[in-house]
Amino acid sequence: MGTIVMSGTVVLVILGFGNHVYWLAAVAVLLLYVQYGRGSSAPSGGAGGGVAGGSAPADYRSYRERRDTQAKWERRYRRERPFEARRQAREKAN
Repeated sequence: MGTIVMSGTVVLVILGFGNHVYWLAAVAVLLLYVQYGRGSSAPSGGAGGGVAGGSAPADYRSYRERRDTQAKWERRYRRERPFEARRQAREKAN
C-alpha cells in the first residue's frame, strides 16, 4: 500500500510542474495516507495480539477521554448557568 501511495505521489509531483494543483493533491494524498493508511495497518500483528494488544484499548481510552471531557464541560455549564440548564432540562423532558 505504501509503495502505491508513494508512486502516486511522485507522479502527482511530476505533473505538478505543469499545474500546481497536482502538488496540492500530492500533499493531500500523503496527509490522508499518514492519517488513515498507516494507522489502520500498524496494529495488526505484533507481540500482544488480540484485543489487549490491538487498537481497541487506545480507541476506548480516547473515547473515555472525550466522554470525561464532555461531562466536565456539561457540569461546568450547569454550574455557571443554572437557569438555562434547568430550562433545557425541562424542554428535554417534554
